[in-house]
Order: sequence, then C-alpha cells, then structure tokens
Amino acid sequence: MSPRHAGAPSPPPPAVYIFGDSTLDVGTNNFIPESAARADFYFNGIDFPYSKPTGRFSNGLNTADQIVRLLGLKKSPPPFLYLVNDPSNFQKNILQGANFASGGSGVLRDTGKAKRVIPLEEQIQHFSTIRSNITNMTGSEEATDKILSKAFILISIGSNDMFEYLLNLSKPMSLAEFNATLISTYEYHIKTLYELGARTFGILTVPPIGCTPFARAVFTGNNSCFEPAQAMAVQFYFDVGSSLEQFSSTVQDMKYSVGNTFLMTRVLTGDMLAFGLKNIAAACCGNGTYGCNQTASFCSNRDEYLFWDQFHPTQRASELVALTLFGAAEPIMVPMNFSQLLGVNI
Repeated sequence: MSPRHAGAPSPPPPAVYIFGDSTLDVGTNNFIPESAARADFYFNGIDFPYSKPTGRFSNGLNTADQIVRLLGLKKSPPPFLYLVNDPSNFQKNILQGANFASGGSGVLRDTGKAKRVIPLEEQIQHFSTIRSNITNMTGSEEATDKILSKAFILISIGSNDMFEYLLNLSKPMSLAEFNATLISTYEYHIKTLYELGARTFGILTVPPIGCTPFARAVFTGNNSCFEPAQAMAVQFYFDVGSSLEQFSSTVQDMKYSVGNTFLMTRVLTGDMLAFGLKNIAAACCGNGTYGCNQTASFCSNRDEYLFWDQFHPTQRASELVALTLFGAAEPIMVPMNFSQLLGVNI
C-alpha cells in the first residue's frame, strides 16, 4: 500500500530533483572512481533489500528515499551520473527526476575537494544539462519552464562546510566572515536554480552536528556535544530562513518549506523513548573515530539508534525525520510543511 493516506486522492507525484550531501546521496559517488567519500561497501546497506550496499550512508533507506516514498514514489530518482551512463533511457528518466547529491560535498566549491566529490555548484550545472535536454525534447524554453515549475527541488547541505571550517586550524577567515560567505553562496545557488526553472523548494537545514559521534569524539573527547558546531547549525537555519523569505518576496511564483532539522532532532532526542530510540550518542556501526566498513563492529538493534555511523542517521531516524518534514508545524517547518507545500496527504 502506498504511504499516502487512503482518503482523498493526491495529485500524481511530481518530478523530484535532489541536491546536497551524504544525507541525500543514493549512490552518486559510486560513479566517481577516485572519490574518497563512498559507502558502496558493507556494512552499509545491511537493511536495504538483499542487504545490498548501494552507496547510501545508511544501514538501509536514507532521508531522500523516505521523503520520496511519502510522495508516493516507489523508489528514489537515481543518481544523475547513473542516468548519463544509460543514454537510451536518459530523456525518459530525467522527466521523473534525478539525484545530484554527493556525499562529502558542500555549499562552498572547495568543500570536499580533497575527497573528489561534486560540490553544489557542479550539481546545479548537471541540472542545467537536464534542462537543456528537456528543451531539446519540448522544442521550447516555455514548455520546459512549465515542466520544471511543477517539479520538487529537495536540498540538504551545509554540514561538511562547517566541519571543514572547524577542523582547519589555520582559519582563513573569522567565523562571522565564514557564516556570511556560506549564506551568500547558498543564496546564489538558490537563485541559480530559480533561473533554471525551479519553483518549489524543500529545504533541510543543518542538524545538531556537534552531537554526532564524530564531534563527541574529536572535538570534546568526553562524549558531550561540541557547542561551537551547534551554534553554527542554528545560525545557518536562521540565515537560510531569512534569505529565502527575502528572495521569495521579490518573485511571484516561488514556494518553499524549510525544515529546521536542528530543532526536530532535538525534539526526537529529548523524548527519545517515545520514538523508540535508546541510543542517541553512539554510532551503530564503527564509532566516533572509526568509520563504518567491513571490519567495524555494528549493533543488532539498529532501529533503536539515532546514528548509523560517525555522522549519518539510521534508516529509522531518517524515517522519523521524513514524517516530521511532512507533518510538523511551525517552528519546525516554516512557513509550511512538505504536505502543505506539495498538496499531498500522508
């Protein structure tokens, strides 16, 4: 049965174009042989169908999968790099969506550069390629605009920019300068997507990255959350919200929903037993300083963990986040939730 509510029918699922980092990556980096940010190996995917490691940084489905399921799609749009390797079906598939998200990437061009990932700027260039191909099919820019205006643009990015800034001992700029650069670059990317025809945006901000197993182990060493990282995540939420509110006021046809993933995670962890969670600090696979791989130890009660590995949520935690994105009200979802934004019932 579809995850949609059995009552009033919802419109057909929109095309979904997904941008961001490992939160939403469904295998993009598998197609970059030199990438050092990959998850196409065990124990990743242990709860995915056939226990298959797919490149998702998860024990099973990730947040992108959970969101599109609630839209009524049976599976996530595949990575753009997969689609370009299937030219016979490329044009048919791109009308249904594509995933550009690349684990390790950031808002800023140089974030993740050493790991050979695809920054947001380049992800948007790939979207521009899709736009050009759609125009080749339709024969007019106006027809392409009409198609893309109905699409859903999903974005989750920013954590890696913050981690790289915090880990850089020779800071190239002050924290205030970094925050200003981060949000101005983010705003530029949103405007570029708008110019390419995007009109409906679902935004996930940065979760409490200071409470990840990595931050607890590397920055504090005493299993407590690292408050400077927490403060950066909170600031980013307010900056993104302000930026989108201002930009949307200058155009007539833009809709958006911002998910305060920092606050929603704090709600989940603050009442963790009610959500079936029993461990909100440790990694299920590996630990704060040792990533998840074939040699790592991993937990058997994965649905009771918030974190799958050093950074990423478990399949269960991703499901809880997706349900919150579609069902919560302000101040977690501003100015509306995903159900209201997209006119779907779950």
